[in-house]
Amino acid sequence: MAKAYDTTLPALLLRQASERPRKTALREKQWGVWQRFSWRDYLGISAEFACGLRELGLGKGDIVIIIGDNRPEWLFAEVAVQALGGMALGLYQDSSADEVRYIFELSEAKLVVAEDQEQVDKILTLRPDLAHLKHIVYHDEKGLGGYEAQDLLTFEAVCERGRKAVTDSVAEFTAMLDRLKPTDPALVATTSGTTGKPKLAVLSHRNLLSMAANLGQVDPKHQTDEFVSFLPLAWMGEQMMAVASSLLFGFCVNFPEEPDTVQANIREIGPHLIFSPPRVWEGLSAKVRGDILETTASKRLLYNFFLPLGLKYVDERFAGKTPGLLTTLGYKLADLCLFRALRDRLGFSRIRSASTGGAALGPDTIRFFHALGVNLKQIYGQTEIAGISCIHRDDGIDFDSVGLPIPETEVSLSDTGEILSRSPAVFLGYYKNEKATAETIQDGWLLSGDAGYFDDAGRLVVIDRLKDVMHLADGTRFSPQFLENKLKFSPYLREAVVLGQGREHTAAIVCIDQNIVGHWAEGRMITFTTYQDLAAKEQVYALVREEIERINATLPQATRIRRFALLYKELDADDGELTRTRKVRRGTISERYGALIEALYTDACALNLEMEIQYQDGRVRQMCGDIRIETVGG
Repeated sequence: MAKAYDTTLPALLLRQASERPRKTALREKQWGVWQRFSWRDYLGISAEFACGLRELGLGKGDIVIIIGDNRPEWLFAEVAVQALGGMALGLYQDSSADEVRYIFELSEAKLVVAEDQEQVDKILTLRPDLAHLKHIVYHDEKGLGGYEAQDLLTFEAVCERGRKAVTDSVAEFTAMLDRLKPTDPALVATTSGTTGKPKLAVLSHRNLLSMAANLGQVDPKHQTDEFVSFLPLAWMGEQMMAVASSLLFGFCVNFPEEPDTVQANIREIGPHLIFSPPRVWEGLSAKVRGDILETTASKRLLYNFFLPLGLKYVDERFAGKTPGLLTTLGYKLADLCLFRALRDRLGFSRIRSASTGGAALGPDTIRFFHALGVNLKQIYGQTEIAGISCIHRDDGIDFDSVGLPIPETEVSLSDTGEILSRSPAVFLGYYKNEKATAETIQDGWLLSGDAGYFDDAGRLVVIDRLKDVMHLADGTRFSPQFLENKLKFSPYLREAVVLGQGREHTAAIVCIDQNIVGHWAEGRMITFTTYQDLAAKEQVYALVREEIERINATLPQATRIRRFALLYKELDADDGELTRTRKVRRGTISERYGALIEALYTDACALNLEMEIQYQDGRVRQMCGDIRIETVGG
């Protein structure tokens, strides 16, 4: 019997436009005003663009690359490509020239939809190396009026070709769908590439929609919901919400005016749904706590009085207890006097479903948001299973696990403790990489590469990447990711890399949050010029040492951090130290900071470190400076 999700993404757009033609499907803020697109508009523009692409020679099996910020044109282009039987491949807008070249060469894409002048310039620079590329399409015309490159087209020009080629583009779009099957490939998603260059995971319409439908059974979405799309559409989590779930359930997707206005735009919309990776939640919690450090004494007193009441309330609930009368009254008072205002300031006044995935989120951050009254759930999955395999249920949220499998998903453990998954959402395979596909899918099971176990309630607990779980010299096993999350909960620390494999103790390389530490320094009349200058200050080292000592007090004696070094630069994806989703590339860290790592395990108290840093445009420069190495008590 056919499932409700046995359809295609373009077919769902046609259905939504037929059933609710005038309802708002998308909004984009431009020039200070929210511009509205109805479901009829969404279908009409996508249909015209699909017909225009066909006139340019695009068809079944072709890959179209899309790069830029989140805009309605991304969705129009993606659905249009899929209607033709092709595949959309999203790239992160801050991808370096080398990363873009690699993806183009591997995918053999004939057309790219680039947002603006910045992205067009990036492609034009690489044009001589891109043998298969025939057309560059852009939709933000600012600064591009004088460009005369061959086959450089505006988005509207492609739509115009579509309008001229057929009498009724929507009817032609509808006819295209007769040739589509749910099992056809629809999306090519880049993997995070923590161990090297990213692979291209191919997912079908059925993969994406089965995940969305089954997730919706345990975390419902409604037609009346609002969602703000501000994370890169190249990320599977954003595809899961802004494309698959929105087309299936019919909720409205909103696009912020600029990356810098995201928080203000979220507050204007007041979304019902939000899905973000840990770095966003960590950043929000750090911002709240950083703002409290700078606010008036009376507000700081209010925060410090009421937050513990909220934490006590959620701790009792997470422990499976019913909070007592005094605890409940205290929480309601805290909500009235503090938490309600904080939620409104964050844009969470109407949030019903808040979730996080893509990496582990520290327990401290989960506690913090639940104390504020945000129903934050941990999700577990990976690109190769369309993003989701497990999620917390509303009555089963806890700090340690990632919840239970969603319907139609089986989760098991191998003999080595590796997490295995099986569901209709498991991807078709890696593009042009049969060897990697065979290593990842075995007997229908998806090998995650993650280590985990089931708790007494049957919930999945993820320890870390299987290859990243470490052992001290005495055999003590620990998760560096868990310790890193503890460190990053400090408002002053933005990134951390924990070390210790085969060593006597753990150590850490940390990076400060320049904005928060900068404000902290200014409030104490500590002058500084650059990040490097700030990170070298004696007072900043003392601040970081105190934070690590405080965190150590919450850790088992064996895994407490004994030595740390404070970097004079932030870890950067352009330098290969992080993935585009801000996951640590441990191999690169070991290579670039080998001398520093060794110094952490000697009696050295300082090291002169020289390195090469790279900018997005490919330029490189040398950077050097002294880094102090400190021992931590506690």
